[in-house]
Amino acid sequence: MSSMETDDYLDEIHIRILRVTEDLRAIQRELNFAVMEAPGDPELMEALAQVPEMESLQLLKSALDQMRHFLWFYTQVMTNEAGAECLQPHPKTELPEEVVSPETAVLDKFKVASEAAMLRYLSENKNRKPN
Repeated sequence: MSSMETDDYLDEIHIRILRVTEDLRAIQRELNFAVMEAPGDPELMEALAQVPEMESLQLLKSALDQMRHFLWFYTQVMTNEAGAECLQPHPKTELPEEVVSPETAVLDKFKVASEAAMLRYLSENKNRKPN
């Protein structure tokens, strides 16, 4: 990707983030208003408790939870070189296991587990369409 293409790509992402952030704030304001009005309006209370509305809220909650977890991982990788290394294959220790310290062995197990979890997360969600 050229520098200009990269800049355009990043600009598009930035604009989309701003748009989604505005939409989320608007949804929060509207839901807050509905919750405040619902106790005095039985029809609104009943409408808010309907299955389609509850399902869409669960879908939104799930997508936000997934995004929150991804953003945590993304910021860890982008701000910490050690985090970025977890995406790179690393050579096996050439020392016999008896020579490896217990702390190193635990850290290696943690790295493998975290890599496996991330790969599982990415593979499970690669075919999901964005909401």
